[in-house]
Amino acid sequence: MRKARGRYKLAYYESVFITRQDISATQVEGLAETFTKVISDNGGSIANTENWGLRTLSYRIKKNRRGHYVMFHIDAPAPAIHEMERQMRINENVLRYLTIKVDAFDEGPSVMMRSRSRDDRPRRYDNSETKSDNAAPAATASEADDKPSEGAES
Repeated sequence: MRKARGRYKLAYYESVFITRQDISATQVEGLAETFTKVISDNGGSIANTENWGLRTLSYRIKKNRRGHYVMFHIDAPAPAIHEMERQMRINENVLRYLTIKVDAFDEGPSVMMRSRSRDDRPRRYDNSETKSDNAAPAATASEADDKPSEGAES
């Protein structure tokens, strides 16, 4: 908790919500704007918004296998959070949401965004080479017979 603005004490929150897979990315951005407006109307502010994109769910939620994920870093009083969560419960496009209180926001991108940038790096065998091309060729049976074995006297 930090200094009070008016009668409410402000706190830091992280909130993630998942929307249905069949709505467009612009509709997801519209929902994020709606929730941002709810927070700002109630005396808070959104420090950061991350759109994690369309991801596969671990299990089906309301007959959906995938969902659009969005994360907010929120600096707001508790009544603003309650109103935002109430709006999320009412909206039929929101499948799940989770809001937690944090002491401070993490610097830089979230873990989900860092893992996405990790997937963008090139792999060892991205070019037309395969693993077997780089391996040394195995000796054939006739080559093995031609070579004297170690320790054997001729």
